[in-house]
Amino acid sequence: MGHEHGGHGDLPPLTPGRALELGGDSVFLLGCLLVLALYGIGVVRLRRRGDSWGAGRVVAFTLGVLSVAAVTATRLNDYGMVLFSAHMIQHMVISMVSPILLLLGAPVTLLLRALPTAGRGRRGPREWLVTLLHSHYVRAVSSPLFTIPLFIASLYALYFTPLFDFLMGSALGHRAMMLHFLAVGLVFFWPIMGVDPGPRRAGHLMRMLELFATMPFHAFFGIALMMASEPLIDTYAEIPASLGTDALADQSAAGGIAWAFSEIPTVIVLLALVFQWYVSEQRASRRLDRAAERDGDAELAAYNKYLAELGSRR
Repeated sequence: MGHEHGGHGDLPPLTPGRALELGGDSVFLLGCLLVLALYGIGVVRLRRRGDSWGAGRVVAFTLGVLSVAAVTATRLNDYGMVLFSAHMIQHMVISMVSPILLLLGAPVTLLLRALPTAGRGRRGPREWLVTLLHSHYVRAVSSPLFTIPLFIASLYALYFTPLFDFLMGSALGHRAMMLHFLAVGLVFFWPIMGVDPGPRRAGHLMRMLELFATMPFHAFFGIALMMASEPLIDTYAEIPASLGTDALADQSAAGGIAWAFSEIPTVIVLLALVFQWYVSEQRASRRLDRAAERDGDAELAAYNKYLAELGSRR
């Protein structure tokens, strides 16, 4: 049977305007404000020192935090308690859009540059962070052998088992679920984006393959929801009449949202990877040009001499 969440039984039909009204979970609102403030302090610290920090990074990180607030600290959060489609918007944004934007803000790089270096022989927060980034634990967690199964399992194991209904039974469970979505997204996209330092830096092609590896599973999950002939989740089995939809139509809409969302972040990340690839190729060619200027193309001359020697041996 569907759960009646206190205060959500008489919501009017969902519209974008109603979804974005302030409300929702104040804990997430406070968390978002705190994270933004800490990032801002880091940027100010760098600027005061005379170091630069790209405006694009600040914009990306701010948008990332705002996207988390937009799905948790608004009325959409209330709708997410009674509408599967509203919940799916929350899930997709917080696990596939917010992490990409947050990572483009390079928060780990900012932290490493803003934290003071401890004196000789001492270990401060910065040194502990560097140790953690190079640890076997972080290497294992950022491996595609861990990130890809985790990303897929957090869809199937959550929605196709009683775990979802259990977590939706309390505010704490719901918050834990949202934080899990965000954490899984960050862990999955961190090695792929390659903006912040980490223990593993795969080539551009490998990172693209990692990105595409989850797409079929995501699409199948969406299709499974759309094709189901009965409500799959008890929480959304009975929808209040005031919302003007029924459980099956809403579940089908949730499946459509899950399917469509798998494409959007993929395109954003792909564009970012292609741009990074282009920049690194340009950098490499400039480095070779500078080396050639310094040694008068000694490498090319040596290669031509080698070819001439090969020719004279014949």
